[in-house]
Amino acid sequence: MSDKIAPQVTMPYEKPVNEMGIPIWREFDFTPPPELKTQEINSVPSLIVGGGPIGLTVGLDLARRGHQVIILNQFAIVPDGSKAICWSKRSLDIYTRLGIGAKMVEKGVSWNLGKVFWQNDKEPVYQFDLLPIKQQKNPAFINLQQFFVEEFLVDALLQMDNVDIRWQNKTIAVEKLDKGVRVEIETPRGNYKMDTEHLIVCDGNKSPIRNMLGLDFEGRIFEDNFLIADIRFKQELPVERRFWFDPPFPGASALLHKQPDNIWRADFQLGWDIDKAEAIKPENVEPFVRGMLGADIEFEYEWISVYTFQCRRMARFVHDRFFFLGDSAHLVSPFGARGGNGGIADADNFVWKLDLVLKGLADERLLESYNEEAVLTADENIRHSTRTTDFLTPKNEASHIFRNAVLELAKKYDFARALVNSGRLSTPIAYPNSSLNAADSDIFNGGIAPGTACPDAPLANNQWLLGELGDVFRIMIFGDNKIYENIQEKTGLPVACLYINDNIDSEGLVKERFAAEEGDVYLIRPDQYVAGRWHRPQIEQLLAALKRATKTE
Repeated sequence: MSDKIAPQVTMPYEKPVNEMGIPIWREFDFTPPPELKTQEINSVPSLIVGGGPIGLTVGLDLARRGHQVIILNQFAIVPDGSKAICWSKRSLDIYTRLGIGAKMVEKGVSWNLGKVFWQNDKEPVYQFDLLPIKQQKNPAFINLQQFFVEEFLVDALLQMDNVDIRWQNKTIAVEKLDKGVRVEIETPRGNYKMDTEHLIVCDGNKSPIRNMLGLDFEGRIFEDNFLIADIRFKQELPVERRFWFDPPFPGASALLHKQPDNIWRADFQLGWDIDKAEAIKPENVEPFVRGMLGADIEFEYEWISVYTFQCRRMARFVHDRFFFLGDSAHLVSPFGARGGNGGIADADNFVWKLDLVLKGLADERLLESYNEEAVLTADENIRHSTRTTDFLTPKNEASHIFRNAVLELAKKYDFARALVNSGRLSTPIAYPNSSLNAADSDIFNGGIAPGTACPDAPLANNQWLLGELGDVFRIMIFGDNKIYENIQEKTGLPVACLYINDNIDSEGLVKERFAAEEGDVYLIRPDQYVAGRWHRPQIEQLLAALKRATKTE
């Protein structure tokens, strides 16, 4: 099965490219690493291969936790071009914790509303709000070109003394050691080797390291082609996600999104049997764009590409001292914005665990829980992505009749709207059966169950709950019970108490969202997932839950 994935055919406009023809957004200088001169094989606790958004996110999170970070990037650029643009609230919450969320929201186009159209109807079949729980710091989604996100990450990393981004350092071989990995790296000035106890693989969908190890990457290629036209025009349109089934213009389906700087992404479903080189010619793209936006629209092309997509994943994401994240581990369709956001979820899940292991505060077995939880996330994303594609492209007449009946019924009935699938948009995946969860033995009437990401809520003095939770273990106490104050001394873990009372929870929304009463306690993981909850627990229950969550039980 081919590893080829979007974009297959591209036409950038007036963009400089590197020696491999990749468009350049920002370029960096090669600096010879010290190992080239000495030819010593230095050993480091962790090493990141891949300088895309996932590798950079891992690096920033590790560096902020005090670790020495080396990132190997085979290129010396942040690439330009049409890639991910939709960043979910969960990703924004993670990036807010890492210090770049505010920049992303300021630059990006925020939106919560989506509309679904069918055929010639001017009015949507229905519309939906992606942020049903209001009064949270971040919006449901922003649209922001991937190169901006990568640039923000690089800038944040370059400000840190414990970070070394090695541009034009290409990993060409890996060798398993008894307790680690030896990596051979190619540079413009020669090759060198490094050893590491933990090789963090973020080298993309074609993953050279995955291929070097001969690891599986199974899944399904979808027999359809989609046309992306990123265009620049100044006319004002509502900031919302618009999706058409069987539109009254070319394309079996279509999608329209606004990006910053007057750029709009138009996406059209072309079918399987097409000439890709012909499809990206401007004269052949123009009927699609004008059909969607109007015959008199004035615009210019920023990017044109044709892509197919796959839903695939490795059977396991952890292989001894190799840890696969993002596209190197799994692929989904772009519908639902689950690719980049899924990779960010991988980074968020993995780094706090590696941090504790590197500091000697958790057992190495904790890293296996990354495999457990990230595979579940990938399966959920692939399931949604596959169902979306099957709804977009019915494979037989019966499926087509069913889809059209659903769209017709959705105009009037809520039950049918739940069946319409133009892309189930990315939301945090829950781990209800995670081996890190404490048993949910106390009865709560709602709230946030173990294995679920915490929602945000406003606090007094213009603060927000997720900001106060931070990136350590938090014992969130409803009330002012001080008996848990000394738990950090008992465990040695980075754990702190957060008291939720009427003074801090001035609007009562934390209490409401967590279905909590006076004396209730939630244990929150460093990735802001719930590890356990109780009514007036004994200290021993919290200690046991912390040991379970760090695999030190």
